[in-house]
Amino acid sequence: MPSAPTRAAAPPPAGPAPDAALASRLDAVCEEGWALFEAFDRRVRDRGFHPFVAADYAVVRAALVRVRHPGQRFLELGSATGVITVMASLLGFDACGIELDRDLVQVAVGLNRRHGTSARFACGSFLPTGYRRPGAATAGRSLRAAEPTTGDGASGYLVLGQALDDFDVVFGYPWSGEAPLMHDLMRQYGRPDALLLLHDTNAGVSAWRQGRELAL
Repeated sequence: MPSAPTRAAAPPPAGPAPDAALASRLDAVCEEGWALFEAFDRRVRDRGFHPFVAADYAVVRAALVRVRHPGQRFLELGSATGVITVMASLLGFDACGIELDRDLVQVAVGLNRRHGTSARFACGSFLPTGYRRPGAATAGRSLRAAEPTTGDGASGYLVLGQALDDFDVVFGYPWSGEAPLMHDLMRQYGRPDALLLLHDTNAGVSAWRQGRELAL
């Protein structure tokens, strides 16, 4: 099993704060994101279970502003309606999102178009092809469906034409039990100097590098 994450004191260097025009564009994306989620709640979640739950966009936005540096490559694991990936693109990241639900990918593509950003979205699983989670695979069978947001679709990296270690900043809003999986993905496939941002409903956004938590 991978070793338990440990805490470190040094924060990542701070990026530039948005100017008024950029802040207004970010506000507009967040506002539309909540409207999209409310519509999704009525149309889909009221009729049955679906794992998509909207992140706290204001909290995630603040974290993205804190770590942004122009030209860095950003990946969202499970990008849903695309709000966070589109915000990352507005903040200067070369931003991509991977999402298993094809309908949500289409919503994200529309959001991206309306807000004039260059984010890219891939329909598929955020698990690399052949990924094996320690202790979860047996007799040649790799993990695909242990958590509700990973599913059994083809790997989204094939659609993007990029691998996990191509990205400087990786963001995830893990379902219950998925945080260790995301840490393990970064350990096995991420770049050693990449930053992993994990959003928790109660604890906010935490930043990790090589399994060590950084102050934000």
